[in-house]
Amino acid sequence: MAVPKRKTSKARRDKRRSTVWKLEAPALSKCPNCGEYKLAHRACSNCGYYNGREVIKKEA
Repeated sequence: MAVPKRKTSKARRDKRRSTVWKLEAPALSKCPNCGEYKLAHRACSNCGYYNGREVIKKEA
């Protein structure tokens, strides 16, 4: 039977047990201006609006 050569430290053990490394899907919200899905707290890549005003000029 395999036996560990050294004791696993608390930090190493807890790092393995933590669920921080698991991937999550990004939280998307609808743009109030055009209705496209966008990342929260970022300008819309479709229309260029953020917080009700145009911050990126987009060609029509």
